[in-house]
Amino acid sequence: MDGAHSAALQLQQLPPTSSASAGNEASFSYKENLIGALLAIFGHLVVSIALNLQKYCHIRLAGSKDPRAYFKTKTWWLGLFLMLLGELGVFASYAFAPLSLIVPLSAVSVIASAIIGIIFIKEKWKPKDFLRRYILSFVGCGLAVVGTYLLVTFAPNSHEKMTGENVTRHLVSWPFLLYMLVEIILFCLLLYFYKEKNANNIVVILLLVALLGSMTVVTVKAVAGMLVLSIQGNLQLDYPIFYVMFVCMVATAVYQAAFLSQASQMYDSSLIASVGYILSTTIAITAGAVFYLDFIGEDVLHICMFALGCLIAFLGVFLITRNKKKAIPFEPYISMDAMPGMQNMHDKGMTVQPDLKASFSYGALENNDNISEIYAPATLPVMQEEHGSRSASGVPYRVLEHTKKE
Repeated sequence: MDGAHSAALQLQQLPPTSSASAGNEASFSYKENLIGALLAIFGHLVVSIALNLQKYCHIRLAGSKDPRAYFKTKTWWLGLFLMLLGELGVFASYAFAPLSLIVPLSAVSVIASAIIGIIFIKEKWKPKDFLRRYILSFVGCGLAVVGTYLLVTFAPNSHEKMTGENVTRHLVSWPFLLYMLVEIILFCLLLYFYKEKNANNIVVILLLVALLGSMTVVTVKAVAGMLVLSIQGNLQLDYPIFYVMFVCMVATAVYQAAFLSQASQMYDSSLIASVGYILSTTIAITAGAVFYLDFIGEDVLHICMFALGCLIAFLGVFLITRNKKKAIPFEPYISMDAMPGMQNMHDKGMTVQPDLKASFSYGALENNDNISEIYAPATLPVMQEEHGSRSASGVPYRVLEHTKKE
C-alpha cells in the first residue's frame, strides 16, 4: 500500500513539473517570436526611410542647379547606410522567429512608404481625389496594421536550432524534395513561356520572382540561424551545408533582382508591389511550412487566424498601392493634327497628318495603296494647236485645267 501510495504521489507530481517546463518553453518561444518580429519591423521601417531619403536626394538635385552627382551628397550616403542597417535587421530576424512570421511583415515597408511619402516627400494629391486616395490609403494602412497584429499574435511557435545537422535533415526530407521537384517544374514552364512564347504578363514574371524568393528566404533563415549559433559559441561554419546555403542565397537573390528589374520596365511599381507581395508571401510561407515544418503541432484556430491575418494584410497592401499615381507615358512625337492652325491648311480641311492607327511610323497613311495617286506630282499637260491663218495671232499653247484628286 505504501509503494502504491508513493507511486500515486509521484504521478501526481509529474504533471505540474512537465506543465511548468512546457510553460517556460512556450514563454521562451513567444519571447523569440517577439524579438524576431521587432527586428523585422524595425528593419523594414528603416529601409523605407532610407529609400525615401534617397528619393528626396534625387528630387532635390533634379530641381536645383547643383551639378553634383547623387552619390556625392551626404543625404544619399545616409540613405544607403540606413538601408544596409535595415536589411541587417531583417536578416537577423530570421534567426529568431519562424519564417512564416517574418515574411508577411514586409507589409510594414508599404505602410511606412505610404505615410513617409505624404509627410517627408510631400506628395500632393488634388482635393477632388481626397475620397478616392486619402480615405482608401488610410483604410489600407489600418487593414495592414490589423493583419500584422494577427500575424504576430497567431504566428507558429516552432523553434529549432539551426545546426548543420538539422538543416541537412530538412534538406533531404521527402516533403521538401517533393516540393522542390514541383517548384522546379513550375519554374521551368514559366521560364519557357516567358522567354520563348513572350508571355510578358505580370503574373508570370512575379511568379518567377516569388519562386526564387521562396528559396531565398529558406536559405536566409538557415544562414542567419547558423551565424547566430556560431556567434553564441556553437560553431557551425565548418559544416559544408552552410556554404551551400550561402551560395544558393546569393544566386537566387541576384536572379530575383534581375526579374524584378525586367518587370519594373514594363509595369507600374505600385502594381508590382501589391501583386509581388501577395505572390511572394504566399509561396514563401508554403516553403517555410514544408522545409521548417512551421505549422506542425499548431491547432486549427491558430492556423485559421494566421491565414486571416495574411488576407487582411494582403487587402491593406492592395488598397495602399492602388492609389499610387500612375506614370504618364512619354510621347516621342507631337501629333501635328493637334497643333492649332494646322487642321485647315488645305482648302477642303484635309489634315496634315492622318490619324495614326495600325502603324508606328510617323505620319503613316491609313491606306498606303493610294500613295501614288494622292501624292502624284501635278503636271501641266501641254497641247499644241494647229497653226492657221486665223489662229496665228492667238496663244500658240494653252494650259488645260488639271484637277488633282484629293
